[in-house]
Amino acid sequence: MSTELVLVANARMPSQRAQSMQVAQMAAGFARQGARTTLLHARRHPTPPLPPGQDVFDYYAVPAGERPAIAAVPCVDWIDRAPRSLQFGPARVQEWSFARNAARRVREQHADALVYSREVETARVLGGRQRVFLELHRVPGSRLRRRRLLQAAPACGGVVAISGGVRDDLVALGVPLDAIRVEHDAVDRERFRGLPGRDEARAELGIERDAPVVVYAGGLLAWKGVDVLLGAARKLPDVTFVVAGGMDADVERTRALAGGLANVRLDGFQPPARVPVYLAAGDVGAVPNRSQPAISARYTSPLKVFEALAAGLPLVASDLPSLRDVLGDEDAVLVPPDDDAALAAGLERLLGDAELRARLAARGRERAEELTWDARARRLLDWMGERA
Repeated sequence: MSTELVLVANARMPSQRAQSMQVAQMAAGFARQGARTTLLHARRHPTPPLPPGQDVFDYYAVPAGERPAIAAVPCVDWIDRAPRSLQFGPARVQEWSFARNAARRVREQHADALVYSREVETARVLGGRQRVFLELHRVPGSRLRRRRLLQAAPACGGVVAISGGVRDDLVALGVPLDAIRVEHDAVDRERFRGLPGRDEARAELGIERDAPVVVYAGGLLAWKGVDVLLGAARKLPDVTFVVAGGMDADVERTRALAGGLANVRLDGFQPPARVPVYLAAGDVGAVPNRSQPAISARYTSPLKVFEALAAGLPLVASDLPSLRDVLGDEDAVLVPPDDDAALAAGLERLLGDAELRARLAARGRERAEELTWDARARRLLDWMGERA
């Protein structure tokens, strides 16, 4: 009999955040590996409608095949009614209410399942069960939240750290090393098979055929360093910079920072199925993460990196521990963070070296064959099976 697994994630499905893509792909990966998977996500207000004829997994370009069950868990949610500066309290209430309601649903409907939770509070409420596992994308900074993490972690079967930085900080807090497994994010390789050629992709997007093009496809939170990318664009006026992604408010903030730069194109959020076209249109990709805060320097495992590797888009990236976790000198051109001149020099070097671009593209495609959601899900199911 196959394993029953419940993935708990306080995510809006769908949304403009990469978190939702990660959740959908991970749930589908577990299902494809034979686990009877249910995804419990938050019933957020508002949630954007899905395109006609699509479910969540279609929207996130999950390949046809075994699909998880999916259910929206109620929560107290008035976050978006408050200005950003006043959202801390409503966000904590929303997190707490979702986590408690998700735990109740697990106890009532999935009592014997493996539980794979991205939420500390859900894991804490369900504590004492070796069949509960916790995935962490950051180590919280506040004393209260760290205390709750340290209550949850020992009561779980194990903790999955998204990066080496998360693992190291967990160990520093007192979580036993042998209870932690590092699993970076991954990519659905099928989304990047049969990509259009560069000229075809540019024609589809309305990008000049012969222009040198740098593509950034991802979120626009301040720590992701798009302001550094804009600084590099000012230094490279003959290069076209195409930025695709970001929540609406962050797109408007970035538009203001761009200050009318003629060589920068801000296309805003794109449906996941559209992102591979942007990557296919570029000569070079950029990952300009800043050196602060810790989520940027030590914790993040950016989906954009894995997608660029799969698309064969050579990268210039900030030289940070979080990115060094995945990218070595043979995988990308690594440059000092927070330095638009260094980023511009790295981009100029890669744009001017066709042989290096081809080598990095081939290396990326080769590595992407190993960095899949299916492989990640298989490793995690085996590890959880050993520890449950």
